[in-house]
Amino acid sequence: MNDKELAKKVVSRMLEHDEFSKWLGIEVLNISPGYSKLKMKVRKDMLNGFHTCHGGITFSLADSALAFASNNHGRVAVALETSIAFPAPVVEGDELTAIAKEQSKGNSVGVYNVSVVNQAGVKVGIFRGTVYRTKKEYFPEEKIEKD
Repeated sequence: MNDKELAKKVVSRMLEHDEFSKWLGIEVLNISPGYSKLKMKVRKDMLNGFHTCHGGITFSLADSALAFASNNHGRVAVALETSIAFPAPVVEGDELTAIAKEQSKGNSVGVYNVSVVNQAGVKVGIFRGTVYRTKKEYFPEEKIEKD
């Protein structure tokens, strides 16, 4: 199995048990090592009292993108610190796309930037996450071939 196959296999395994990402309606568009691209549609039950999307929804989409990008190297990674800015509002019916890109990956710590945009390409979330990379492997029995 090569790096790209491993990345997709890890995300598939993660999604099997990720009820929250399923509830959000997340669709995986692209996965490669240290990278993920996800999409979801904002529903009425995701709105707050101001009739805009609750910030936690945008955060959760970005957090899922972080999880898929940081884990897809084959080792379990968990968030140490995350932050998000909301430069524009999100409304019902918006189609959000989150793109997570690895900025650095060390033996124990990784840093990722996630950009969230709506269907018009307007940036609605700027997310940064730092993860701790554990020693636990998703598929320890399989040999990984480097591309």
